[in-house]
Amino acid sequence: MTAALVADSVRKSYGDVTALDGVSLSVDRGEVFGLVGPNGAGKTTLVRALTGTTAVEGSASVLGEDPTEVDPARIGLLPQSFAPASRLTPRELLAQYAGRYDAARDPDAVLADVGIDGGAAEQWYEELSGGQKRRVCVAIALVNDPEVLFLDEPTTGIDPAGRRALWELLEDLAAGGTTVFLTSHSMAEVERLSDRVGFLNAGRLVTVGAPRELVATHGGQSRLLVATDADPSALADVGLAYETSTRGDDLVVEGIGPRDIGAVVDALDEAGVEFGSLTWKQPDLEDVYLELTGEAFAGGGSEVDSGTAPATRGGDAR
Repeated sequence: MTAALVADSVRKSYGDVTALDGVSLSVDRGEVFGLVGPNGAGKTTLVRALTGTTAVEGSASVLGEDPTEVDPARIGLLPQSFAPASRLTPRELLAQYAGRYDAARDPDAVLADVGIDGGAAEQWYEELSGGQKRRVCVAIALVNDPEVLFLDEPTTGIDPAGRRALWELLEDLAAGGTTVFLTSHSMAEVERLSDRVGFLNAGRLVTVGAPRELVATHGGQSRLLVATDADPSALADVGLAYETSTRGDDLVVEGIGPRDIGAVVDALDEAGVEFGSLTWKQPDLEDVYLELTGEAFAGGGSEVDSGTAPATRGGDAR
């Protein structure tokens, strides 16, 4: 079976800045592929390369064709920055975009899928909340019922309940055979939705794998986070029989199981170290991020290479 997406030694520079440095990957049809990395790592540039909206060295293909040649009706794209006409209602916007395709989904049904119905569907776009606007943008990317869906930070500004509802929608789409290429600053989002995850750092693809495999390989041990304002010198005298370090205001006790928490509490009390809370944490994708990039995960912000991308390839006029 032909892969849905292929990048082969893709390179892209902006002046002296290398955004992509020989990235190669392949995404199967029906797969949800999550791409994560620090701000400026090149995630948005890779999305642009795969959607044919920026020229690159190397090669890329979508559904077996050059990204610039594939039928736009087969592709859905939600860029990180996208602002449709502000003086149209969501229903009018969806009808406008649906009219660009020979066969499109019913606009009201798509709006309902993303949680925009009732009065919200009749408000001007500019009057909607930030989360509602983002839902409408997701709906625009879905109205042509695409075979491949590119989502660049899809749930930015959406409340937790709305985010979970969109996750369920994306899971249903993937179960129905839609290929999803997702970039996100939410590790919970990536870990829940993705069949495989790629870590991009400084324009290079560091590793690719299933979330559980990456956590097992790179996530490290379970740990106890102790919230304390104690001086690091006082923590050094606690005398715990575990490897310890400090991270921000937390004392990190490595390799500890839940049954050993009591021994840590006793040791802290004996050393006179006051603490506010204890959090036992199993390794997850955020720990993998820290290990592979060498920096704490920042759940927000925008990339150096992101800018304002036009919603082409299923989001706006090609």
